[in-house]
Amino acid sequence: MGTGSLAGQVGLVTGAGRGIGREIAIGLAAEGMMVGLVGRTHATLTETLRECVRHGSRGVAVSADVTRPGNVREAVRTVQRDLGPIDLLVNNAGEIDHVEVPLWEADPNQWWHVLETNLRGPFNLLRTVLPGMVERGGGRVINMNSGFALRPDGVYTAYATSKAALLKLSDNIADSLAEHHVVVLDISPGAVRTDMTAAMPMFADKKDWGSVAYMVAVAVDAARGRFDALHGRFVHAGRDDLETLCARAAEIREADARTLRLRPYGPDDPVV
Repeated sequence: MGTGSLAGQVGLVTGAGRGIGREIAIGLAAEGMMVGLVGRTHATLTETLRECVRHGSRGVAVSADVTRPGNVREAVRTVQRDLGPIDLLVNNAGEIDHVEVPLWEADPNQWWHVLETNLRGPFNLLRTVLPGMVERGGGRVINMNSGFALRPDGVYTAYATSKAALLKLSDNIADSLAEHHVVVLDISPGAVRTDMTAAMPMFADKKDWGSVAYMVAVAVDAARGRFDALHGRFVHAGRDDLETLCARAAEIREADARTLRLRPYGPDDPVV
């Protein structure tokens, strides 16, 4: 039973037709948030919308390709027209390399499609939604990220590169957004079972999947403002002790931790 803690707010979730995006949208609706559902397949979005409405929430489903700026602008206009100004943006839509091969064997078109979906897509949403948040002096953004952003991977080069770039994008905009009380977080759900992850050969024998329900709870808490002190930082919902992260948020900011950096090899290293 929801508490209605997000009543009166409006969220926009991309990739809301299935997987984690669908579950997050329903979880937000259960807490009273009005939800704009964006994705490529109208039928699956409509199914998600039905579930959101069952919780008493208002919503709208809009078919759009997040890689196309015109599609995104129209989708955002529709959500704002039907529901109101957007308080929460969840950049969830994503793609992964179709096959586990090294870069020199990858399909160039598919490789770039992953980059476009995972980086250009969030950029298009940010570019369209952030002006309203900045003007109103508040808002929150969740960029759905991955542990792949933080470690090299020789056979998922498009996905890993795109997620690292997304993490760096959040880092680059964090300071300027802080001036306007807009919070951006990169949250990794860990390895939870979805159509996408289940199709990855590296997870073929995996049994210990993470909890989708827990990721939904984390997203709802982020919408409530629980993690605002971690603005601009990376949170691994599948592994982190979130209470510890929140308690040590000031220390994390002081140490400039939970970000991507080129670390010097010693005091005589001229890198800056």
